[in-house]
Amino acid sequence: MNENKLQIQPVMDALEIIGGKWKFSILFSLCSGKKRFKDLLHDIGRITPKMLSSELKHLECNGLVSRTAIPTVPVTVEYEMTEYGKTLEPVLRHIQEWGKAHRHRIINIK
Repeated sequence: MNENKLQIQPVMDALEIIGGKWKFSILFSLCSGKKRFKDLLHDIGRITPKMLSSELKHLECNGLVSRTAIPTVPVTVEYEMTEYGKTLEPVLRHIQEWGKAHRHRIINIK
């Protein structure tokens, strides 16, 4: 395997887990603490309940998010980042800052 491929592969691995349209938004929302399903729907906006459920399951399978069912009527479900998931928080914050700077740059170019 060539040197360049060895350097790119970890990035590709990470993007497979947190990439896509919604996972970053879900993880960023959970940086502030536990959230109920409806709170995540509200925070993220245009995501459908079906898609949110699917993405949460994917994040849970990869050990980034934990799901807790609270025995109420109806059942209350809370999601939070795992300790492993919290290791992504600095990365998420840096991407947020880059996004702010990029938005500012684009506005100033126009």
